[in-house]
Amino acid sequence: MVKVKICGITNKEDAFWASSLGADFIGINLCKHSTRKVSLKTAKEIVNSLPKYTTAVLVFVNEREEDIVKIVNKLNVQYVQLHGDETEEFCSQLKMKIPTIKIIKVIKIVSDFTDENLEKSTIINDYVEKIKNFVSKVDYILFDTYIDNKEGGTGKVFDWNISKLVKETLEKQNFKLQFFVAGGLNSENVSKVIEVLEPFAVDVSSGIERLPRRKDFEQMKNFIRKVKGS
Repeated sequence: MVKVKICGITNKEDAFWASSLGADFIGINLCKHSTRKVSLKTAKEIVNSLPKYTTAVLVFVNEREEDIVKIVNKLNVQYVQLHGDETEEFCSQLKMKIPTIKIIKVIKIVSDFTDENLEKSTIINDYVEKIKNFVSKVDYILFDTYIDNKEGGTGKVFDWNISKLVKETLEKQNFKLQFFVAGGLNSENVSKVIEVLEPFAVDVSSGIERLPRRKDFEQMKNFIRKVKGS
């Protein structure tokens, strides 16, 4: 069954309802410039409030390695999401410092083929080669929408066919890929993305919000039911 990650959780109440409704992962944003950023104190409160069956994921963007290590150890979490320009070497070093850590590395996908000077195959191959560099160094890839100067949570859908071709190309080359899909998902389109991409997990933030920092109970419930069929 496809798993669900509810990202951009900013308070214990939303974390409680997300986990109660069946979310497998809770994303806690520690990115400096995000509208959904929380303090370390709040992050710790959220982490400590979660039941054992819901996994906390700390989200970072271009954070210093030593700071990630310190925060992960302080909050006692096992999953991090790297949403910036982190290199494969950075991921390897992080694994060496925290051998038990699970890393989700974000790969941002263009919304469509707008550059007429680039062949479709060239774009696909560029993504394939980039992901191949990370496969042995991280645990999961997360496909999100590329928008210039935006770190995530944009509410914009990318071209799923690009990811489908990337996934198929990697599989033909015997690279196993467990991946999350984010980018403009909501209860209206999540069934379709699961049908097209067959991901390990789907990731939603703005698509289930009633305010930029607060989730909507009914939207969360509908989203999770669409994914899990309950």
